[in-house]
Amino acid sequence: MKYWQLLASFVLALVLFLFPLSAEAASSSSITRSAGDELKGKDYSGQSLIGSEFTNVDLENANFSNADLRGGVFNGTVLQGVNFHGVDFSNGIAYLAKFRSANLSDAVLTDAMMLRSTFDDVDITGADFTNAVLDGVQVKKLCAKASGVNSKTGIDTRESLGCK
Repeated sequence: MKYWQLLASFVLALVLFLFPLSAEAASSSSITRSAGDELKGKDYSGQSLIGSEFTNVDLENANFSNADLRGGVFNGTVLQGVNFHGVDFSNGIAYLAKFRSANLSDAVLTDAMMLRSTFDDVDITGADFTNAVLDGVQVKKLCAKASGVNSKTGIDTRESLGCK
């Protein structure tokens, strides 16, 4: 019996060596919730979007108000005019995202990684950025207009950004 097990193991090893299984790498650009212009102005308000990924898409004027986006990913995404009022984006990632004329008021952005993202003409009244990681230039820009206290966490926006 032991002889057959040894022979079967040898044959299996030989087959795997001669005909290896192909490996396919995953890319973040292949994981996208949707694509194209159909996302512009789309209403996601109040939805549970935990762990959703939006990669290289234009979400101009989309409405995410009061949505649960914990652990969500926005990679290379245009977020012009987007409504993030009351969003829970804790532990999320926004890399190379362009927030322009966006509403982030009362949003929870704790522990979010937001490197290389830009924030131009955004409303951050009452937003909580506690332990969020942003580029220093963007923090200075946000501190210039930071005000309010988050209604869910009770944290002052200026304090959460580390404004001086």
